[in-house]
Amino acid sequence: MTRRLRQKFRTQGEDERIAYSFSTTKWGSNPTGVVVAAYDVSDKFANVSSTVLFGNPGVNVNVITTPTVHSLTVGHKYRFEIQFTCSDNTFETYFTLRGER
Repeated sequence: MTRRLRQKFRTQGEDERIAYSFSTTKWGSNPTGVVVAAYDVSDKFANVSSTVLFGNPGVNVNVITTPTVHSLTVGHKYRFEIQFTCSDNTFETYFTLRGER
């Protein structure tokens, strides 16, 4: 089982505001303790959570929704890590984005 949610870098425009969702069914049901962090891969993995993540993560049964992602820098690559607990096991998955104009 891979930890990566999407195999390729996806892009997001610098002015777009998007919350991403995914199912936890391959890990388990009813996730709790969700924590989302953002790192700027283009800047030595600097933690940029406070500048690109807005709001709180959400859970609806087996679907986690990230805080809203916006204000990405054009040309930078980002890694978004999502940690959560299912059935007393803690998991961490991730996806990547590239900022574009």
